[in-house]
Amino acid sequence: MLGAFGAHALKTRLDGEALSVWQTAVQYHFWHALALLATPRLASVWAKAAGWLFVAGVLAFSGSLYALALGAPHALGMVTPLGGLALILGWLAFAVAAIRA
Repeated sequence: MLGAFGAHALKTRLDGEALSVWQTAVQYHFWHALALLATPRLASVWAKAAGWLFVAGVLAFSGSLYALALGAPHALGMVTPLGGLALILGWLAFAVAAIRA
């Protein structure tokens, strides 16, 4: 939905760079939403941690990119790497959960 919104509703309102930032947010949001669907199958503390890290990462990483694309202050960009770190830690926790399963 957010990808279609960016491609259609925002196409005439944002420049190419902002649309690229929007698309990056959409891609990371999509892949980590899929990962969230897989975490309950690995019912463990590590899987639960992975799920929370994915949620936090998507909110911070994709959320900050969505906001930046829409014109939020550039200082918000300091949040983006923290979201990326949460996503990386989420994948590490997911890997531990999968190995232990």
